[in-house]
Parts: sequence; C-alpha cells; structure tokens
Amino acid sequence: MFLQVVIASLLGVALGLFAPDLAVETRWTTDLFLRLIVMAVGPLLFCIVVMGIVGAGSLRTVGRLGAKALLYFEAMTTLVLVLSVVIALVVRPGSGIVFVAAPDDARMISSYAHDAHLLHQGGVMSFLLSLIPRSPADAFAQGNVLQILFFAILFGCCMSQIGEAGAPIVRLVDALSTLFSRMMRFIIALAPLGVFGAMATTTARYGLNAIGHLAAFVALYFLVIALFMIGGLGACLRLSGVSPLGFLRYFREELAITFATTASDSVLPSVMAKLEHMGVDRQVVGLVVPAGYSFNLDALSIYLGLAVIFLAQATGTHLSVWQIFIMLATALVTSKGAHGVPGIAIVVLAATLAAIPSIPAASLVMLLAVDWFVGIARAVGNLAGNCVAPVVIGAWEGRLDRKRAADVLGGS
Repeated sequence: MFLQVVIASLLGVALGLFAPDLAVETRWTTDLFLRLIVMAVGPLLFCIVVMGIVGAGSLRTVGRLGAKALLYFEAMTTLVLVLSVVIALVVRPGSGIVFVAAPDDARMISSYAHDAHLLHQGGVMSFLLSLIPRSPADAFAQGNVLQILFFAILFGCCMSQIGEAGAPIVRLVDALSTLFSRMMRFIIALAPLGVFGAMATTTARYGLNAIGHLAAFVALYFLVIALFMIGGLGACLRLSGVSPLGFLRYFREELAITFATTASDSVLPSVMAKLEHMGVDRQVVGLVVPAGYSFNLDALSIYLGLAVIFLAQATGTHLSVWQIFIMLATALVTSKGAHGVPGIAIVVLAATLAAIPSIPAASLVMLLAVDWFVGIARAVGNLAGNCVAPVVIGAWEGRLDRKRAADVLGGS
C-alpha cells in the first residue's frame, strides 16, 4: 500500500504539472474516496468510543487507578496539543501558500462537518447545543462527527451502568465494530486513487510551491513526533525507572508493523502481553492499554494542533487567542476514539475545524494529499504513547516490577 501511495502521488504531481486541465477532471477520484470514508466512519467511530468506555467500566471498581489513568491521558494530550500549536505558530509551515477555493470544494467537504457557523453566530452556548443531535439517526445521516461522539459517550456511559442487562448489546456493538473496521480496510485499499486525485488537483491549482509546503509540513510532523517520543516519552520512562533505549528495542516489532500498516489494532494483544512480561501489573495493563487506545492519542493531538494552524496560515486566516482556545478544547473531544484507523484523522480534523468557521473547510483538500504519509508517524506516535502509559501508571501506583523490567529490557 505504501508503494502504491507513493506511485500515485508521483503520478498525480506529474499530471498536475504537465496536463493541468486533465488533472482537474480527476477530482471525482478524491470525491469517491472521501464519500466512502464518511459513509463508514460514523458507525465505526460510535462503536469504538462505546467499546472504549465499556471496556474502561472497571474504572469505577479500581477507583484511584482509573482516576490516575484518566488524569495522565488528559494531561499528556493537552500538553502535546498546546506544544504543537506553539511550534506551528513559531515555524509557520503554512506561510507562502495562497489558497483559492474552487466552486466545488465546499460541496465536497460539506459531508465532513455541520453547524460550523453556530459558534461564530451564537457563541459558546450555540456551539454546545449543536453537539446534541435532534435524534441519533439524524447525527448519523448527516455524518456529524461531534454529535456522533456525544451520543456515543452518553450511550457508552449508560451501557457501563446497566451491567448484565446490556451484555447482548455490548456483544452486538463489538461485532459491529469488527464489521466496520473490516469495511474501512476495504475502503482504505482505494487510498492510492484518492491520493492521486488530491495530488493532481493540488499541483494543477498551486504548482510545485504547494507540494513543497506540504512536504515541509509532513517533515515537520515527523520531526515533532520524533521529539515527542525521544524527549517526552523518554523522560516519562526515565522517571519511572525504565531504560528508554531498552524499551524501544523491546517493542521494535510492534512499532515496525504499525509503521508499515499505519494501524495499531493488530499489535494490541502483543503489546499487552509484553507489558505484563516486563513487570507491569496485569490489572494496570488490562485497564490502561484498551482505554488508552481511545483516550490517549498523543500523536493525533499533535497533528490536529499543527494542521489547524497550517490551514489557518495557508488560507490567510487570523486566529484570536479565544479561537485557538476553542480549537484546543474541541480537539480534546474530537480526538477521542480515532485510534489506529487509517483515514479517520481527516474526518476528526474537519470536526475540529467546525469550531473555527473562519477557516475554509475546503482547505482540507490540501492535507488529504499527504494524509497517508502523515498517518505513518501518527500511528507510530499513538502506539508509543500507549506503550509508555501503563509503565507510568504502574510506577505511580507501585505496580511496576522495576527489577524484572531491567532484566527483560536488558536482554531484549
């Protein structure tokens, strides 16, 4: 798939440079890919969030452990989100691009986010009201990610309260999650087609200048993820009494698989088994890892912070401090549940942009052209964060066998 995407990108750039009129006609390939993602992502997101909450239902019984896990998740996510915004404001990766919306851009992106002007027109209260769907069916029919998230959180919390009475529904939602995950993988097989159309259209409209800026954005994102893993996660491991280098060697296979597939679902059982083997308490692993897959998405938060500022700079949109604060708060909500599924991040970004209507949603077309490449670092960063989180919580709770960890990591 990676090779196919690279070839499709090169072909798209070539077509946009040498046959721009023909390149514009390839927009239907991007439309097709986006529409297929929107079709499946709503039900998939609902199932993922519900199962994440139900799976973390033991938070009520483990008390302090669950509270510390949630505190760590939100603190780390908020920290990296703020830092990514600061980095983007300093580096200014979107400066130099002059975005010009095509007549059909708004139509193509309209499926991603709704009620985008409510915050601008009616303030925070209107925005909060827009989170609540008139009916669940209406949220799914419109593909409104924020409303689907709200309903999924409420549904999952209630499911965790009713115990055995909800067991059949839990099994049904779990089965549907597997079904829609498989559907998404079929859709992602068409990623080269969507990338080809997006790259051809972007090149034809903006030339190589835009491609250079997009490549710089990808490079910046990879650099920030590397710094996050080496500096942030490395410091957390050292504070927990664990060798960062030994830890990296220990999970090298899982990181390599995630790098190649841009999805971390397949390595979840292996990650949990290895964490237990290295001395992290089983209860800590069983609670923190599944919950982290939905609530501890550090690399996605970094992407949202960088991407929103990049699009604001590319479209010449000035963001006030209040607007940046609203974006940060919205990103903390929209990032939940988008774990390890290729293609979903562009939808989450659109939902985040709904809180800042002054940024044209149509500008998402530019980032779609490089989303697959960004997804590599995003998936690896998320996995690394969720490998480290149980170690930190285990050390915090006194449920980490440091001697065993040293022995296991020393021989990895």
